[in-house]
Amino acid sequence: VPHGFTTSTLVSPAGHPHGHGHALGPSHGHTPVPGEERETWGKKIDFLLSVIGFAVDLANVWRFPYLCYKNGGGAFLVPYLFFMVIAGMPLFYMELALGQYNREGAAGVWKICPIFKGVGFTVILISLYVGFYYNVIIAWALFYLFSSFTGELPWVHCNNTWNSPNCSDLWAFNNSLNDTHKSTPAAEYFERGVLHLQDSEGIADLGLPRWQLTSCLAVVIVVLYFSLWKGVKTSGKVVWITATMPYVVLTVLLLRGVTLPGAMDGIKAYLSVDFLRLCEPQVWIDAATQICFSLGVGFGVLIAFSSYNKFSNNCYRDAIITSSINSLTSFFSGFVIFSFLGYMSHKHSVPLDKVATDGPGLVFIIYPEAIATLPGSSVWAVIFFIMLLTLGIDSAMGGMESVITGLMDEFKFLHKHRELFTLFIVVSTFLISLFCVTNGGIYVFTLLDHFAAGTSILFGVLIEAIGIAWFYGVDRFSDDIEEMIGQRPGLYWRLCWKFVSPCFLLFMVVVSFATFNPPNYGTYTFPIWANMIGWCLAISSMTMVPLYAIYKMCTLPGKFCDVSLVHISLVYISLVYISLMFNRAITEPSTRCAPYLGSSVM
Repeated sequence: VPHGFTTSTLVSPAGHPHGHGHALGPSHGHTPVPGEERETWGKKIDFLLSVIGFAVDLANVWRFPYLCYKNGGGAFLVPYLFFMVIAGMPLFYMELALGQYNREGAAGVWKICPIFKGVGFTVILISLYVGFYYNVIIAWALFYLFSSFTGELPWVHCNNTWNSPNCSDLWAFNNSLNDTHKSTPAAEYFERGVLHLQDSEGIADLGLPRWQLTSCLAVVIVVLYFSLWKGVKTSGKVVWITATMPYVVLTVLLLRGVTLPGAMDGIKAYLSVDFLRLCEPQVWIDAATQICFSLGVGFGVLIAFSSYNKFSNNCYRDAIITSSINSLTSFFSGFVIFSFLGYMSHKHSVPLDKVATDGPGLVFIIYPEAIATLPGSSVWAVIFFIMLLTLGIDSAMGGMESVITGLMDEFKFLHKHRELFTLFIVVSTFLISLFCVTNGGIYVFTLLDHFAAGTSILFGVLIEAIGIAWFYGVDRFSDDIEEMIGQRPGLYWRLCWKFVSPCFLLFMVVVSFATFNPPNYGTYTFPIWANMIGWCLAISSMTMVPLYAIYKMCTLPGKFCDVSLVHISLVYISLVYISLMFNRAITEPSTRCAPYLGSSVM
């Protein structure tokens, strides 16, 4: 360790009465921009609904119930709740407190420990990358919604122009489910009617954007813009609809689902307890992964949202309430999903595991197929896809707000041009997203989904936790929280922040590398150059951490830069080497992403 390379050199002490500013520590943590008062949420409930709306997204519906069913039913709740308590809630609480105390976005909050500011740019980039493809899922849901306003749903038979000879009519499709050469009308509607996958031979043959999906994507972008252009004053009102509607629809669907034949069998399978599965490492890995991605930690969204809170807001209570609601929603949605899956299993006389799946394959193929068999199917389809739209919109709003707030707080002149800058961000994401609505767009979607926010987000949260706990200091961070809410975090929270959560995240980073498989879509394997582009995308966000650290150190006088540059370079090279050692052969098929359509982002 070079001389003078201590935490006191890297941390800004100016926020404390005895501190003095220096090159790496500019100002008091919660001092507002000179001459500018930071806006706050109109009401406390606006903030809570925004956080809940962001955290409760499509994955709560299509991912958690399947994991629970696959990993021992009710027994899966044991590792899930364990990781929630030791890592999920502490990290959730940490980000809310970090944003609220410093009252800036994901990059600006690191004025408390400037050497780690690069991690702020890491999470901003990740949120931007996710927006490139997440909005496409919402566009799919909007396309399905428009298609539902018909007398007969377009995925109920094989007499459409897009159907192939392998299409087997919904009503006659029983024992042929095991025939890999057969496909349902719902599956063909999604892949051939919506995506037009039959017109592409792979990622090198994308074609032009399809006008139908492009139009839906444009509508999504317009909705996002007018929800965000005036800041939290407008987005805080939009979430009153987008964050509450899913609960109304889930309740209505559950009431309908439990009346269907076979529904109870599906729910029993969902809740069946097999404690022997807890002896399998994969069950614990699945639970840990679900916790990491379901709470929305590491996207900079929680930091951005909480930065608009009043300084004395009780962020501890907010963290407990919102993270608990997120988990309860995941569990509740399982009853809705498996009541319909049990019904499908009963109707087609096949085992439940033949219809149980996760990801878009569940919400765009299996569930629409189940809805199509109900009386008044068009009405139920409209209700269901409205739910998907609202689940997606408020999560997309959160990701966009992370980028907008993070960059505006870093480049202060943008505050005066919020509307124009927001337009620039949403239009930029729209233009990149056009690659995902071409004939071969699903391949671009799969690639982005696989690389944009996997290992990189785990890496970002790990560095974030280390920066707060070990460089800024748990005691100093606890003092900040006490200054805000008048209550110092207990020993449990301080131990989690300093030891348990960083160890958990380090374990997850190692597991992520160790279990990495290159992406594939069905039987399609991506070429080497596509995987290289994916890795460049992932590395581009992670490299912000060492690059900014090197830049900041090089601004110090003397030979400090030369010594520090060597040390940081060696550390980063070591991390890359470890990553390559854990990486499996590039020819192995993917089971993580694919994405979701039949095999199974985040």
